[in-house]
Parts: sequence; structure tokens; C-alpha cells
Amino acid sequence: MEFSILDLAVVAEGSDARQAIANSVALAQAAEDWGYSRFWLAEHHNMPGIASAATSVLIGHVADHTKSIRIGAGGVMLPNHAPLAIAEQFGTLATIHGPRIDLGLGRAPGGDGAVMHALRRSMQRNEDFPNDVVELLRYLGPPRPGAPVAAHPGEGTNVPVWILGSSLYGASLAAALGLPYAFASHFAPGDLDQAAQLYRERFEQTEFGTRPRFMLAVNVIAAETDAEAQKLRSSQMISFARLRLGMPGLLPPPVDDVLDAIPVRILPSVEHALSVSAVGTPATVAARLDELITRYQPDELILVGNIFDQQARHRSFAIAAEILRGRA
Repeated sequence: MEFSILDLAVVAEGSDARQAIANSVALAQAAEDWGYSRFWLAEHHNMPGIASAATSVLIGHVADHTKSIRIGAGGVMLPNHAPLAIAEQFGTLATIHGPRIDLGLGRAPGGDGAVMHALRRSMQRNEDFPNDVVELLRYLGPPRPGAPVAAHPGEGTNVPVWILGSSLYGASLAAALGLPYAFASHFAPGDLDQAAQLYRERFEQTEFGTRPRFMLAVNVIAAETDAEAQKLRSSQMISFARLRLGMPGLLPPPVDDVLDAIPVRILPSVEHALSVSAVGTPATVAARLDELITRYQPDELILVGNIFDQQARHRSFAIAAEILRGRA
């Protein structure tokens, strides 16, 4: 079982996007040393606390500063883009960096209606998602003599493509196309059990893949004590609560009691959304990860850890790597 990191280049209060990007580079370099397989970045728009909007640009920057770890998108929101443009971007990345570039594709818009208008896209574009995925796969695949359009660079790079999702739709599509599937259980676990089962049961061998590969996303906050880990986690919980309230912002510093910062009426929904988490001492985190691994039998775990203090964040991912190296 492989293990990886999902990063959003999170901007903390008192900091800025430049520092957030530098933090992502430093974390990817450390993750390479710790034994992580991949370092993925995600597309979000109009969110001041996330600096990974230009995802392919940031992937190239991180890849420039690492040597062997796979770097990719977790993911690109394909309704925002023409498949040809994404094929050219990731084909270029693969041409520069070789076979360590990944492309995860999401169906969500990565923003609201105002963002779609600013991107000159339509909210109805997600209805074309299956056809757009196939078109993109063709651009990245072997040369097609006579095809009216080809991706240069892109053609023949065979950049690995994953389907990302938090519903049965993505699981069904990934299974039908024979593609690997990553479930966004770190913030939307509602359909996790059904999606994992459906994906495996309906998987079909195709030209794009021959066996199912399921990735489970888990929030991990590890520290020397359970109390310290819970305090570190409060930053993520407050940030998520503010997003739910329509007030996205920078990652806040941790607090001793989340009830001082999160309205009690929405705390249960925040706790449910972030329930696929392992938080505590190394022993506590190991036990929780073992529970999730046993239940879902993932081929890969991808870990999320939005911690305000970068030293504590590195320590948390280092602890998780030490735990998971023994389960690889």
C-alpha cells in the first residue's frame, strides 16, 4: 500500500501566498525523504486561503524542486478547461519531468457561479465530464493518424489519469473507464462505503486500465500528545466551519476550545465532514489508520494535514510516514 500527500498550498493568517508556495515546496521535498509516493495539489478558485489555483503551474514549480516523488493534480476541475488545454499542460509537464506526473480529474467546478462566469465557463459543463475525460485520454495516448487535432506536447506521454469524486457518479465513471479512483473522504465521507464497493464491483478492464486502484483520503494530525494534536486540528475545523458559513479565509491559528470559534449549531456537521481522520499520538493515529485500512482495503492512502505551524505540520507527516512505512 502506497501513501501520499494532498496539499492546497494553504495560506495561514499572518502569511501570504508566496510563503504558502514555499511551504508546499519544502513539504514536498521532505515527503520525498520520508517515503511518500505522491504529492498532489488541488484546483480551487476565489479562495484567499488557497494558493494552488493555477495548479499546473504550481505542479511544475514543485517538480522543479524535487527529484523522484510523483507530483500531480488532485485535482484539476475539468469542467473549467478544454480537454486539449489540459492535455497540452500535463503533456508539457511530463515532457519536462518524465514519468512522475499525475493528473487527477474532478467534476466539481472548484468555485461558484461568479467564478464560472469569470472563467468564461458554464455550470452545465459538468454534464460533458465523461466525454471530456475520454477526449483528454485520447490526447495523452498513442498517436492517432488522421486525427484532426493532437496535443503537442501530450501525445504519447500517457500521463496517468485518476478520477476524483465524493459520490457514486465518480465511482461509476472510473469503473466504466477502467481508471483509478480517489475518494474525497477527507471532507465528504457520506458515500464512501457505497462508492468503494461500487467501484470495485463494476470495474471493467479497458484500454485505459486493467485493474481497480482505490485511493482513500484521510486527515492526519499527529503530535506527541492527544491534546496537542486536537489543538492543532482546531485550525482545520475552524477553517472548514467558516467555509460552510460562506466566509472562506486564511488558515487560523489553533485554539484550546473550538467552541470559542465555531457556532455550536454547525459543529456536528463539521465533525461529520472531517470524520475520516486520524488525530492524536503516534499510537492513536496508528490505531485509527489500521482501522480505516482494514475497513476499506485501499491501494493507497492520501493524507491531508492543514496545520498552522509548519514545524508541527512536518512532524505530523513524518510520524504518519513512519507508521505507514511499516504497512506498505
